[in-house]
Amino acid sequence: MHALVERLYPLCRSITGDGVRATLDIVGEYVPLRVHEVPTGTQVLDWTVPQEWNIRDAYVADASGRRVVDFAASSLHVLGYSVPVSATMPLAELRPHLHTLPDHPSWVPYRTSYYKPEWGFCLAQETLDALPDGEYEVRIDSTLADGHLTYAEHVVPGQVPDEVIVSCHVCHPSLANDNLAGVAVAVFLARALAERTPYYTYRFIFAPGTIGAITWLARNAEQVERVRHGLVLACAGDPGHLTYKQSRRGDAEIDRVLRHVLAASERPHRITEFTPYGYDERQYCSPGFDLGVGSLSRTPYAGYPEYHTSADNPDFVSPQAMADTLAVCREAFALLDRNRRYVNLSPYGEPQLGRRGLYDSLGGRSDAQQAQMAMLWVLSLSDGEHSLLDVTERSGLPFDTVADAAGALHGAGLLKA
Repeated sequence: MHALVERLYPLCRSITGDGVRATLDIVGEYVPLRVHEVPTGTQVLDWTVPQEWNIRDAYVADASGRRVVDFAASSLHVLGYSVPVSATMPLAELRPHLHTLPDHPSWVPYRTSYYKPEWGFCLAQETLDALPDGEYEVRIDSTLADGHLTYAEHVVPGQVPDEVIVSCHVCHPSLANDNLAGVAVAVFLARALAERTPYYTYRFIFAPGTIGAITWLARNAEQVERVRHGLVLACAGDPGHLTYKQSRRGDAEIDRVLRHVLAASERPHRITEFTPYGYDERQYCSPGFDLGVGSLSRTPYAGYPEYHTSADNPDFVSPQAMADTLAVCREAFALLDRNRRYVNLSPYGEPQLGRRGLYDSLGGRSDAQQAQMAMLWVLSLSDGEHSLLDVTERSGLPFDTVADAAGALHGAGLLKA
């Protein structure tokens, strides 16, 4: 995962353009993708697909021709979606177009101007402080023209057509945690799910933030009805503890599953309430769709000083943190896939488990008593209303023990799904 982050890091991404395509080309080497191109001007819900932005070069050069700010050194050096510029101007005229972080003088900020024609450069405050007065050559070799918005999907087929969506954004330039770590975790989660046949069908969405998710929703109105659960992955590789932001509903099954998995794992973590600000969970959870989609991150957006700066580089994210995020995703989806509601087919009194060989099956197990209690709890609460997670929380038994008991009872003809 970390190697994938390092490989994607130098690419200049935005909400449209060749940087997104190059990113998806690389992701497509790991998992097969279906890539979609949506033309400029397409109406998507209340939005319109914008013009496509591409950039080839950009710099600020002093009187000697030395590039004091150079896009070739980092894609963060140019204001995202800058219109083309070719001019010579004094530093006083240039200054309003220069963006810095005075509190972190060695860092370069990430800034954009997607929907307002503008141009600019981002640089370290210490670089700006060292610039003498004089004339500077300013060049941004970019294009804003009718084109396309690009996004991609990867589907892991399941036993049922009901879907779980996993969404991450692919629009940020050289920012490792926000959100290349999320992309990398999503890729390896998809590969892990493909090693088995999951119960649900899992749809991975790699799209530009906000406008990409809105475009996907606009183009998949009928398919949205099949979405049962969802998770947005972002900021998945920093050293902070895991944070799960609940869906707008707050009691969606994905919310309960993540709360349970994080608590049962005894990992340090935080559960936060939904707010209509953040990443694309706010699009999926908008009241017209109201999908059960939460967001998993480590330190949430804007919660760490390196956020949207050049300090969010591959050294800031760690293989260990990404592996931990991936492990929680795998645990959560394994639980989600097994969390059924059953009906007890012998609900009048306790069925005789011994003559069905269910007690014998426990012989020699170190957790035989726990497994026996799990069977009794499952039989007691299998009324078509309670899920196995309900049984787990009511009984205090481990979910896997409860799910194994339900499987044994179902195999013995005592339960129906």
